[in-house]
Amino acid sequence: MTSPRTGGEAGAAGRPAVRESPSRRGAAVALPVGFALFLLVGGVAGLVAGAAAASVVFVAVRRREPAEVRRRRARMEVDLPFAVELMVACLRAGQPMSGAVETTAAAMPGPVGERLTLVGAQMRLGAAPEDAWAALSAEPSLAALSRAMVRAARSGAPVADVLTRLADDARRTARATASAAARRVGVHAVAPLGLCFLPAFVFLGVIPMVAGLAGQILLP
Repeated sequence: MTSPRTGGEAGAAGRPAVRESPSRRGAAVALPVGFALFLLVGGVAGLVAGAAAASVVFVAVRRREPAEVRRRRARMEVDLPFAVELMVACLRAGQPMSGAVETTAAAMPGPVGERLTLVGAQMRLGAAPEDAWAALSAEPSLAALSRAMVRAARSGAPVADVLTRLADDARRTARATASAAARRVGVHAVAPLGLCFLPAFVFLGVIPMVAGLAGQILLP
């Protein structure tokens, strides 16, 4: 039986979704760019410029983080403060750490809930708390939670206080990330407009003016 958390990652026929490789994605973007530049410039210069542009675009696209990974990380960053606050509420209500983790995991669908489910299962099976929380360090968005809980487990610090401070830090980080994303939207919106209007300005404004001046200078 497929769980609701993993069912969305499968295809319509129950097969796992096939992820496009970075090389194929880079080639799909770089080849049209290089070919268009070759047609625009023409000749040997167009061939060289197209090949150079295609190479740059290919490398840039291959290094770019896949959209699925970005969405997963963004979802974790948004859900983390709520998950931490829910764990704090469970702990202050008298639940043990393993119970608070399992309750939070059940209430948080998505990648944060999936990772907390694994932590709760390890604790329930008798794993040391620091070992169970250390498994989250592989996720960049949950690394701060992992480090805080490992330090609390080793030092005996009040877990609720540690999680409260972590929730405040995570909320500030989420706000800063959202503000930076909003600023990037403005920059990304201007770039296509520039690409569209700059050639039109050159062909309709600059070239006729230069041709008119040249005609006045060269003609007797």
